[in-house]
Amino acid sequence: MPHYAIHCIDKPHAGDLRAETRAAHLDHVRALGDKVLCGGPLLDEGGTPIGSLLIIDFPGRKDAIEFAATDPYARAGLFASVAVTAWRYVMPERG
Repeated sequence: MPHYAIHCIDKPHAGDLRAETRAAHLDHVRALGDKVLCGGPLLDEGGTPIGSLLIIDFPGRKDAIEFAATDPYARAGLFASVAVTAWRYVMPERG
């Protein structure tokens, strides 16, 4: 199954909205189980979340886009932008 990177940037001054919807967002991601390669917030220089990055296995790009669109963060209007891009694992090498 291919990997897809979901790269999201928050709207300015959306920290409260992010905090209010965080638990639902995490439940949404955790529901995928071991399909999630990695994920976490993007941070500004001060360590404040300004977006999200997820790398997840999906059968195809359409599935990744649908997942991103149904994320509680996205449904709440948190994001200024969302990019879904195919991604290939290279490093570190797996043995």
